[in-house]
Amino acid sequence: MSTRKLILTALICGLVIMLAGGIKLFQVSQDKVTVEVLALGTSQTLSDMTVTVSAVEQLPDKTFVTVSMVGVEGANAFEGWRLLSGGEVLAPETNVEACSPVSAQQPTQCVVTFPASSGSVTIAYLRAGAQSQWAP
Repeated sequence: MSTRKLILTALICGLVIMLAGGIKLFQVSQDKVTVEVLALGTSQTLSDMTVTVSAVEQLPDKTFVTVSMVGVEGANAFEGWRLLSGGEVLAPETNVEACSPVSAQQPTQCVVTFPASSGSVTIAYLRAGAQSQWAP
């Protein structure tokens, strides 16, 4: 095969790849992504853990979130929780009194403490690649 034919074949392949990429980009732009934000008191099961956010209390120096969890024996009740406020994602404070470990049979209620937040907040729980969110 001559060099000209190889160059022409490479250009055609490049154009086909660009066309396929453009079609895929158009398909992705048409996808509708919805995020479900649950009301306080609504239970949600993520993988093997069922969680509920029942209350949010915002004070000037801390934000307290009351949660209950059931499903994984001995799991840490603080893992996976995040607070979204003012464009920031806040992790729970670790220097607070620990909650009892989660039970597989009985719901464990716990108060997760976050740094101070202002305005509207959204509480997120992440587990096994899935996420649920609650808003007061």
